[in-house]
Amino acid sequence: MATLRLGDIAPDFNADTTEGRINFHQWLGNGWGVLFSHPADFTPVCTTELGATARLAPEFAQRGVKVAALSVDPLPSHHEWVKDIEETQSVKVEFPIIADPDRSVALAYDMIHPNASEKATVRSLFVIGPDKKVKLIITYPASTGRNFQEILRVIDSLQLTATHSVATPADWKRGEDVVITPAVSDADAEVKFNGAIRRVKPYLRYTPEPA
Repeated sequence: MATLRLGDIAPDFNADTTEGRINFHQWLGNGWGVLFSHPADFTPVCTTELGATARLAPEFAQRGVKVAALSVDPLPSHHEWVKDIEETQSVKVEFPIIADPDRSVALAYDMIHPNASEKATVRSLFVIGPDKKVKLIITYPASTGRNFQEILRVIDSLQLTATHSVATPADWKRGEDVVITPAVSDADAEVKFNGAIRRVKPYLRYTPEPA
């Protein structure tokens, strides 16, 4: 099976979830989405991650991002796990957890890596744009919990750079200066950014974050 790469159309699927049956592309609609996988239900790191995701629901909503998790365990197991997540993490889980017992979604998204496990998904996360294309892929080892502040930061960058001719430098956060892409000439940049340009090198030009 071909590896899923950045810029590929995110595979569509129908699946049962803790929030009812969905068609993934229809569920995404015209907005942004995050799909992330877990090796199995009732695992400690993943329990904390789903709690963190639930607590950040207002942040994802502010950015117009829908979030869905996935595990190869069946739906009844998911429902029981949600009870544990809500109890231990003191939060309400209000996003779908996808049941994938036949591993069809995990295989479509290249989430099963034989060197890591022949049965369970690796802990991959995908950011999907309104065009249904994959914009980001991050894969974590089972021992390391995800940094969801970094995921929000990357989403901020992706959404900004999708509509402006800029890129974001290392460690960038919202409100900080961005860099002008090399494809924009100096003359065009003067007009596009109202002359608010700080030139460090001919190829390294900063400008305030576009509104």
